[in-house]
Parts: sequence; structure tokens; C-alpha cells
Amino acid sequence: MNAFSKINLKIIAHLMGLLLVVNGGFMLIATLVSILYKDGVALQMALAALTAMLLGGVTMVVTRNHRKEIQKKEGYIIVTFGWIFMALVGTLPYVFTSAIPSFTNAFFETMSGYTTTGATILNDIESIPKGVLFWRSITHWIGGMGIIVLAIAILPLLGIGGMQLFAAEAPGPGGDKLHPRITDTAKRLWLIYVGYTLAETLLLWVAGMTFFDAINHSLSTLSTGGFSTKNASVAYWNHQPIIQYIIILFMFLAGSNFVLSYFAFKTKFSKILRDEEFKLYLFFIVFLSAIAAFFIYFQADPALASVEHPMVWGKGESAVRHGLFQVLTVVTTTGFISADFTTWTPFLTIFFFGLMFLGGSAGSTSGGIKVVRHLIMIKNGILEFKRTLHPNAILPVRYNNKSIQQPIVFNVLAFFILYMLSFIVGVLVFSLLGLNFETSLGGAASTLGNIGPALGDLGPVDNYGALPSAAKWWASFLMLIGRLELFTVLILLTPFFWRNR
Repeated sequence: MNAFSKINLKIIAHLMGLLLVVNGGFMLIATLVSILYKDGVALQMALAALTAMLLGGVTMVVTRNHRKEIQKKEGYIIVTFGWIFMALVGTLPYVFTSAIPSFTNAFFETMSGYTTTGATILNDIESIPKGVLFWRSITHWIGGMGIIVLAIAILPLLGIGGMQLFAAEAPGPGGDKLHPRITDTAKRLWLIYVGYTLAETLLLWVAGMTFFDAINHSLSTLSTGGFSTKNASVAYWNHQPIIQYIIILFMFLAGSNFVLSYFAFKTKFSKILRDEEFKLYLFFIVFLSAIAAFFIYFQADPALASVEHPMVWGKGESAVRHGLFQVLTVVTTTGFISADFTTWTPFLTIFFFGLMFLGGSAGSTSGGIKVVRHLIMIKNGILEFKRTLHPNAILPVRYNNKSIQQPIVFNVLAFFILYMLSFIVGVLVFSLLGLNFETSLGGAASTLGNIGPALGDLGPVDNYGALPSAAKWWASFLMLIGRLELFTVLILLTPFFWRNR
């Protein structure tokens, strides 16, 4: 009992209720889509929405007399269990409509949605009712910027401060804020997020997508999620390159720091040009895309020709487009597919597997290790050579012309070690559950990095439906710890977290 005596359980339960009410509200939007398209499941969708809102509402009423105070411990618990409960209740539209009758499969699909992984168990996506497909995309969009950030934007209405929640949901090394008040930061981020989503929807619609396909792919792109409304993913539009170029643009924006987008709208371009992470992110995209395009053009033409209408504007353009698209979709952890990169060349298969450990920018909706961590590790590694030659010199790691405190460097190194250990354990568990070597490697890298497409039996043209049930639950756990950047979830598994001191 003493372990929980100092934890504000009522505020935790109250915010769980709030999250479920928000979840139910988004289900109601999906219900309207179901009614609009007359897909036959509007009643079941409405029932799912009302169930979620009722559960959340009752929880909020029961815990209304709570102490309005959140400490660090409560923040970690709220974020981790918030995502778990959101995923549990998020299964209701799938189960109630029988689109995914298996609870294990429904939970996997929902966790994949909220964590913006984009891994799916569905074999025939196009046969799913449109309201359910829209809900599937909505789970991406909610998870992209973080349901916790959405919640703290309205926490002042409840008289609760949200800094601890924000820190737990986005525990990366970046610390830039747009506004001194954390709730105002959340609101500005969401405004940019919504604006980008509307802009991409309009552009895709004008470019030739149906409005339904356009908004669903916008929800998936800005969240760097990857769920599509088509079985072939974005490869369905290989005969319309302009559609893929629009998605390329917004994948790039979604994988960059949203704070930089805010600076761009305020015409503070000098801050963007001076940002070291953005410059390295841009360099990675250009350099890696050039490598991919080169090998596609000279070595992968037979495989490329197997893709539907791949060379509308010529072989060179097709190689550049597919190279750029696939590099961005893996680096930003979006997971859309324009072609099956595992059929190109052995080099490119290994190449894209390596990109699964890169990740987008801190402050973006992408998963993975993040570019800023790679940058800090590279800088610290170079300084280690100098420290070897000059052991008495004080040589701090500098980022954006500022010295980085040593604890942050240690945190980055610890994160990388923990990430690689999680990957190794992930591979071992998958292998114990019956997956072959290549599938275990790809599955662990993809789920931990929130990417989606993997290798082996989980390649770009395959799905996760054939996995054993235990492997789906393990993959769901990897997706969760990857989305919340390891520490937030794994700290709950340590005994000292639950001690009083």
C-alpha cells in the first residue's frame, strides 16, 4: 500500500476518463463518415463511440474530487496507461462492426494506429467499410502529435498543469518551446498539424484522388503512420506521379521538427538555416535518395518494371521518385509503399534495413532514434579522439552553437544502448515465437521504430496477419515502447520507480 500512497491515483483515473471521452468523440466523427457513405455499419460505429464516451464520462464523474496536481511519476503512468487504454477502447469499432472480429488482431491494428507504425493484419483493406477505414486513419492522426499533447491543450479547463505530461510524452533531447506556457505550445503545434493535414488533403484531391482517399492519406502522412485505403498502398497511384510527389513533400515536413514549421510561418528562416539537425536531416534525405535512385536505375529495372505503371515520365524520373519516396517513407517512419524494395537488389534490401535505425527529427511525428541523437553521438565520438590526444582539455559537445550539458549526452548514449538492446531482445523473442531470422530482424526493427513494412514474411507487399497471436502482442509492446521512446514505458518496470523516495 505504501508504494501507491504518494501517487495521485484519482488524477490518473480522471485523465484516463478524459482520454476515453476524446477517443469517443473521434469515433463519432468516423460514425458520420459511415452515415455519409452508407457503408452499413453506422449503428455499430455509433455504439462504439457512445460506449467509449460513457466509460470515460463515468470515470471522470467518479474521480471529479481529485487533487489537481501531477508529479513526474503520475506523468509517466498517465502517458503509458493512457496509450494502452486508448488502444483497448480503440478496438471497439473493429470488433463491433466485425471488420476485425479477433480481439488480438483488433488490438494490434489499433496499437499500430496510435503508435503510427502502420503495420496491418488486414488482407483486403478495400473491403473494409469506409467508416472503419476512416477510424483506422484517425488513430494515426491522434497518435501522431500525441493524444497527451491534445489533452494538455485543454487541461487549463480542468485546472491542471500539463508540463509533466508533455515531458513524458515527448522525452527527446530537444527542448525548444514556442511559448512559455506549455498549453499554448500544444495549441500552436496542433494548429500547424491541422493546417498541414488540410493542405495535403486539398492538394491530393486536386491531383486526382477521391476526397475520401485524399483525407485518409493526409491523416496518415502527417502522422507518419502509413495506413492506406488501398491494398497496394501508394503504389496504387504509380501512374499518377504528382500524387506521390505531394506525399513526398508532406512526409518530409512531417519528419522535420514542427517548431521549425512555426518559425517558417513567422518568417524566421534564419533559425531554420542555422538548425544543425535540420541540415543533417536534409543531407540524409538527399544523399540517401541519390544512392537509392542510382541502384534502382542501373540494377533494379526488372523489379521496378513489375510495379504497376512505374515509368510514366521515363526511367530516370521513376528511379528518382521511387528512391526518394522509399527513403523518406523509411527515414520518417511513415511506411507507405510505392514499390517492394526487398525485390530490388540485396544491397538495397540491407540499405533500407539500415535506414530503419535512423528516424526523423526530434519534435516531429516520426519514430525511430531521431537525427539529433545521431548528431550528438557523432559529435561526441569525434571529441573522444580529441580527448585521447588532449586528456586535460575541456571539450564540450556543441549543438546549434551551444554547449550541451553532460547529462544530456549521457542520456542520448543510454537511449541508443537501450534501443539496440530492445532491438536484440525483440529479435530473440520473435525467433522464439517461430519467426525466421530475416523476419525476426525486420519485424523487431520495424515495430520498435514504428515503421510498418519490414523484411522476410513482413515485407512491403505482405502484412502481419499470419503472425502467431503471441508475436502480435509482443509486436504491440515494441510499438508502444518505440513510440514513447523507451524510458517512459520501461521506467514503470523498474522497482525503484515504485519506491516512496
